[in-house]
Amino acid sequence: MPTLTAADGTELAYHVMGEGEPLLCLPGGPMRASAYLGDLGGLSRHRRLVMLDARGTGGSGIPDDPATYRCDRQVDDVEALRAHFGWEHVDVLAHSAGGDLAILYAARYPHRIRTLSLITARARALGVDFTDEHRREVIALRTAEPWFEAARGAYEAIWSGSATDADFDAATPFFYGRWDAAARAHAAVEVEQTNESAAGGYASSGAFDPAAARAAVAGLDAPVLLLAGELDSGPRPHVAAGIAKLFTRAELTVQPGAGHYPWLDDPGRFTRTVAAFLARGHGPSAG
Repeated sequence: MPTLTAADGTELAYHVMGEGEPLLCLPGGPMRASAYLGDLGGLSRHRRLVMLDARGTGGSGIPDDPATYRCDRQVDDVEALRAHFGWEHVDVLAHSAGGDLAILYAARYPHRIRTLSLITARARALGVDFTDEHRREVIALRTAEPWFEAARGAYEAIWSGSATDADFDAATPFFYGRWDAAARAHAAVEVEQTNESAAGGYASSGAFDPAAARAAVAGLDAPVLLLAGELDSGPRPHVAAGIAKLFTRAELTVQPGAGHYPWLDDPGRFTRTVAAFLARGHGPSAG
């Protein structure tokens, strides 16, 4: 697989699929290898997806300094990938915890962003977090599911901080719009794709300065898409609407029936939504 060298000497792997204008894709987890993104529900038929494996995940090397797993310290890895390809401006898509990294990248390098797509994305970088109330809203939405009774207690244990490994397994259906064979297969590889020790440092003390980030993105002159899942807890659609208001040129779309991985729940709808947004925001070629 192709690699590049980060400023501190860490080898960073990336994966390319599809044809057309590039779309730089940042996975979440945090610290989950980009393989779980697949081809984003067929988005590779519209764009050339360039997916970064964060340091210490997938094919990327383990850094000498584990403090560099902190989200703000990975911003220059994203910039190194952009510079590696020589893109003047680039479309960036980020999922889940990768949203924080994308937001910090946009705050530090606003002139490099052509469009920003935040897919069921976190925004702790902007001071927005998820609450027990948001999770209770999701519980209320899923009471008719056949797996609900077995999963509810485990889901609550996760957010109370008392979860066991078995609780994480039992609660997994809450994160998918449909708990079908595709969702089960997708969930089954999460642990092996995730660098758990690195995940613990991703949002550690000092990673975020919400006031500074808010001020920076308020002046971002690039279209921003917030795509939320109707059934997702992080973020809930109304929370995503609040995040959208922190940007100058943001639009919100809520995918019906979707959980945290909307490209699995309805690939066609997801692909049409993101491709249409990218087409509207298309400016000078990224190269």
